[in-house]
Amino acid sequence: MKRPVGALLLTLALSAWAQTGPLPGASVESLLAAAREHSPDMRMARSEAEAARERIQPAGALPDPVLRIELENLTRNGTQSVTLLPAQVGDTKYTLMQPLPFWGKRDLKREVASAEAMQAEGRASDTWAEVASRIKTLYAQYWLTGQALQLTRENIELTRRLEQVTQARYAGGLAAQQYAIRAQLERSTMDSELVAMESEFHHLMVFLNAMLARPSGAALAEPAALRAIPARLDGLALNERLLAANPQLAIEAARVGGAEKSRDLAYRNRYPDLALGIVPMQVSNRVDAWSLMLEMNIPLQQGTRRSQERESERMLEAAAARKEALGHRLQGDLNSALNNMEGARRTEQITRSRLLPQAELTFKSALASYENGKVDFATLLDAQRQIRNARLALLRAQASQQMRLADIERLLGEDL
Repeated sequence: MKRPVGALLLTLALSAWAQTGPLPGASVESLLAAAREHSPDMRMARSEAEAARERIQPAGALPDPVLRIELENLTRNGTQSVTLLPAQVGDTKYTLMQPLPFWGKRDLKREVASAEAMQAEGRASDTWAEVASRIKTLYAQYWLTGQALQLTRENIELTRRLEQVTQARYAGGLAAQQYAIRAQLERSTMDSELVAMESEFHHLMVFLNAMLARPSGAALAEPAALRAIPARLDGLALNERLLAANPQLAIEAARVGGAEKSRDLAYRNRYPDLALGIVPMQVSNRVDAWSLMLEMNIPLQQGTRRSQERESERMLEAAAARKEALGHRLQGDLNSALNNMEGARRTEQITRSRLLPQAELTFKSALASYENGKVDFATLLDAQRQIRNARLALLRAQASQQMRLADIERLLGEDL
């Protein structure tokens, strides 16, 4: 039986990815390395930046020269039929003209194009910062879901053992049947949670593959570890780094620079452009005379030019205001991310040093008391839930710190 073409192509694609080396996904660094190479967003941004750089040289180049040919006295005062051969008409003028923009205009146009190229480069950097931040956030969720899956499986196994203990006590007449049923219900509930977590884990793999331009069903390595969190983050220093390195601010700074040059060019348009021409004149088969020509436009429409100048001034003011507003907003976002990260760090410390040890002691005590018949099964299940919730809270706090770190690095445009 022939295999469908779509299935065959998908199999070939997955095989090609599998043969390229170790699977990405074990660490966030492996995902970022794959994204740098394969992300279509990055290819698009890099190509646009390269295209913008190629516009700089033409922007400041001289316009192409113009050649004009004029055939005069085609019939030689009626002595011949009309002809278009230069040697047989009365005379032929060859006008070669070179437009010459007023001094400084070409440099200003080149600088405007350079500012636009800087904006394109800033957009490329901002695109990478966005892609990297998205991958870092997805990886933190991928790691969290993987750890939660492992914890849930461990709890299912623990509940299975508790169920066996309860059934043994029920068989010996030491526990009520409802306790055995309660244990089965608890395990069924966790089995349902496990299915939801496995579905979420698969969805995260699909999202990560999409970020890497891989087939949605391509395998990823199991998440192994999180990045190290900086021991201390200086808010003042980070705000200074943000103002100096943020790609969006770099784009706005380049836009302000381009607006300044566009304003200067608008004022320079008050002066006329020139055109220089050389005119050799052919009579029969020889060049009989030479002429020199100078042409210029007359900037009479001063009202139009004043409007253009005022427009350029307002555009410059708007660009400066946009940059200032963006700086304030980004600093607010940075300070918020720092506060959230500190909150997640403190939550981890409390959970690790207090909640988790207390939950473990409570569970051990409840298990021993249940085996001796001193507490009921509901108390034991509550103790089990407490230790599970404490471990999940610890995992969430660690993943939250990674997400906040990704937010901070997104704002800075660079890794800490």
